[in-house]
Amino acid sequence: MKKESEVTKEMGIFGKYLTVWVALCIVLGVMIGQIFPAFPELLSRLEYANVSIPVALLIWLMIYPMMLKVDFSSIVEATKKPRGLTVTTVTNWLIKPFTMYLVALFFFEGVFAAFIEPALAKEYLAGAVLLGAAPCTAMVFVWSHLTKGDPAYTVVQVAVNDLILLVAFTPIVAFLLGVSDVVVPYDTLLISVVLFVVVPLLGGYLSRKTIIQKKGRTYFEEVFINRFTHTTEIGLLLTLIIIFSFQGEIILGNPLHILLIAVPLTLQTFFIFFFAYIWANKWGLSHDTAAPAALIGASNFFELAVAVAISLFGLNSGATLATVVGVLVEVPLMLTLVKIANSTRHRFKVA
Repeated sequence: MKKESEVTKEMGIFGKYLTVWVALCIVLGVMIGQIFPAFPELLSRLEYANVSIPVALLIWLMIYPMMLKVDFSSIVEATKKPRGLTVTTVTNWLIKPFTMYLVALFFFEGVFAAFIEPALAKEYLAGAVLLGAAPCTAMVFVWSHLTKGDPAYTVVQVAVNDLILLVAFTPIVAFLLGVSDVVVPYDTLLISVVLFVVVPLLGGYLSRKTIIQKKGRTYFEEVFINRFTHTTEIGLLLTLIIIFSFQGEIILGNPLHILLIAVPLTLQTFFIFFFAYIWANKWGLSHDTAAPAALIGASNFFELAVAVAISLFGLNSGATLATVVGVLVEVPLMLTLVKIANSTRHRFKVA
């Protein structure tokens, strides 16, 4: 098992100060959106089923290097280790949606009642619930990569969550929000799964198989994979510039409410992470399984949450704003959790 100092050394200056680059890209994205409004307007046309094609391509760029490391024989072995899958499944579907509802209710209709009108508080609550009922599909591969997670096991964890999402998202949201007309945009869900899981996984498999056959495993593992050392981080930074170029008006126009919405989302994120992470540790899971298991629940499938919020409550609703704030706070929060996971690696058993 690598010591933390060795992991940090591998990351280099680029990875070590990733949080600084993220902050700069957020500021740059907002500035681009304000100074060159035609840029986000153009990109907004390049989407299908609420999924941004440019963002999808960049996410593929982030995920592809991790998929190169997936040995398909190890995927079969991963399915024989149910504890990590149990942690992920229980946390995401029996804990997270309901604690998100309670935490958001406590703040929006209690602590912040003097600052938020009752009708708007209910919409913010709805947006929080939509985030809580949609665990991450794509970006978790990035977080897993940054914590040296087991790529094969992460694929299985994400796949199990996606299968459950198909049947559990609608009834959970309907129950918590007391609505009966929840319509899941399955085109958004299915396209996201194909773009963010199937395509990069297939690309990684074909690349791995072809290159090993032509040049051998040693070349593949010691030369080819190393060419993508910082591809994930670069893709992440470019994605942030695009996302925040869209959100400049929201950030500058609603600073107080963005802060108020961010409070329960932040607390919930930390709670879910530590719930799964400590459970995995007590259960004797290795770090490369435990970290992705905790990070899946902590992050959100925001494309789905935003799309459902728009369809249920409208583009300019409080629910939609709450899901967008989820996008705004997710990356800084997840990078913080990645650092926590990396700094506590020594507390877990050797894989």
